[in-house]
Order: sequence, then structure tokens, then C-alpha cells
Amino acid sequence: MTYVVTDNCIACKYTDCVEVCPVDCFYEGENMLVIHPDECIDCGVCEPECPADAIRPDTEPDMENWVEFNRKYSELWPVIVTRKDPLPEAKDRDGETGKLEKYFSEAAGEGG
Repeated sequence: MTYVVTDNCIACKYTDCVEVCPVDCFYEGENMLVIHPDECIDCGVCEPECPADAIRPDTEPDMENWVEFNRKYSELWPVIVTRKDPLPEAKDRDGETGKLEKYFSEAAGEGG
């Protein structure tokens, strides 16, 4: 099992999860985070830390595409290990549907 970040993170990018991750497996895009599925040790400490409820175990239904999505972008984006402020629109976008199609950016974040 591994944990993955889903589209609930897009346009929010809360980083509370990166502070508690013992193996630094989060990677930063311009407007979301992903988890490298091969680096995640399945400890689960990140899941309750996410204010947007964007982190899910891969054992939930329909997570296969998110595992591959997280794998792809974790290999392109820089690692992030330090908490940062969420995006300015985070509160307005939290819980919005269709964020992958509306807001996702393939651009890398700054990392750090």
C-alpha cells in the first residue's frame, strides 16, 4: 500500500503533510503536491494532516490512476520537506470538483 495525493490538493497546496513525513516523499508542483509511491513507507501520518482531505490510501476504489499520476510528477518535480503557506485561493477552492481539468499545472514548484 501507498498513499497518494488526489485532485483535492490542486489550487490549495497545503503543506502540513510534508512536515510530518518521515521519509521526505512529497514533491512540489506549481499548484499541488504528489507522493512518490515507491518512497512512501505507508505510515499514514500525512493523511490526517491534510486540511483538504487530498491524501488517500491506494487501496480505495479508483486510485490506480492517481498512483501513476503521483509517480509521474514525483519524478519531474522537486522534493519538498518544509511547510509553506497554502496558495492564496486555497480556502475558496477547497472541496471544489473538477479541479484537475480546471486548474492543474504540470509546472514544477520551488521545492525546499
